[in-house]
Amino acid sequence: MATTTNGDIELYYETTGDAADPALLLVMGLGAQMTRWPDKFVDRIVERGFHVIRYDNRDVGLSSKTPGLPTPGTAPAYSMADMAADGIAVLDAVGVEQAHICGASMGGMIVQTMAIEHATRVASMCSIMSTTGSSEVGQASAEILAVLMGTPPTGRAAIVEWSVERARTFAGPHFDPELTAQALAADYDRCWHPAGVGHQMMAISTQPDRTEALGGVAAPTLVVHGTIDPLVTLSGGEATAAAVPDARLVTYDDMAHDLPPVRWDDMIDEIVANAGRAG
Repeated sequence: MATTTNGDIELYYETTGDAADPALLLVMGLGAQMTRWPDKFVDRIVERGFHVIRYDNRDVGLSSKTPGLPTPGTAPAYSMADMAADGIAVLDAVGVEQAHICGASMGGMIVQTMAIEHATRVASMCSIMSTTGSSEVGQASAEILAVLMGTPPTGRAAIVEWSVERARTFAGPHFDPELTAQALAADYDRCWHPAGVGHQMMAISTQPDRTEALGGVAAPTLVVHGTIDPLVTLSGGEATAAAVPDARLVTYDDMAHDLPPVRWDDMIDEIVANAGRAG
C-alpha cells in the first residue's frame, strides 16, 4: 500500500512495471476507483514499455473522503484544479518529473486540467470519453442523468445488481454483465462510498469551460470517444480535439461510455503512438 498527500488529502496509489520506463498516469472517472482500470489493461500497457501509475481520486476507493453530503447551491468542497493537483502530488511521490497522462470521463477533465495548469509535468495527454467543460457540448439527456444520479438500494447484493444495470445503461454492445458484476462486487468490497459521487459531481458542475485554455496545450494529445456514448456525447470529444492544436481524434462505433476489452489493444496502440510523438 502506498499513499501520499496533497495538503490534507491522502491519496492511495499503485505502480506497475519498471520505474526506469516512461511513466503513464491513469486517472479514472466519476465515482470510479482506480481498479476500474483493469489489471489486464494495465499489464498490456506495461508490456509496451511503460511504468503505469494508478490512484484513487479523492472521495473514492482508499483515498480521503469529504465529510458530510454536498449541499446544492453552496460552494463545492474542491475544484477540478484541486483534483489535477492530486495527480501531480502522486507523480511527486513516485519521483516522476514528467509523465504521459491518460484520463477517462471525469478523469479526462482532470488530465486536461493538468495539461493546462501543470504543462511542464505532462509529456503527452490522452482524454477518453470526456469533454471540455463547455455546456454546449457533450451533454447527456435528462433521462441518462437521472440514471447517473439515482439513489442506490441497501445491501451488497442489491447494490451490485443496481450498479450492473446502471453500467448497462451507459455501455455499448460489448457489455458483459457477468464480468461487470464481478468487478463491481470487488469494488464494493474494497470501498463503498456513494456520498463521494455528489462531491465529485459538484466539482464537475462548477468546472470552467477549458476550450480556450486547451488551445495553449503543447503536449501531443489523443482524444478517444465512442460514437454511441450516451453520458458524455460525441460532441464533447470532438470539441476537445478541435480545441487542442494538432490533437488526434479516434472514434469507435461500438463503444459507448465504457472501456470494452475488445477495444483495449486498439486504444493502447493509439496511446503508445501518441506518447511517441513527445519529444
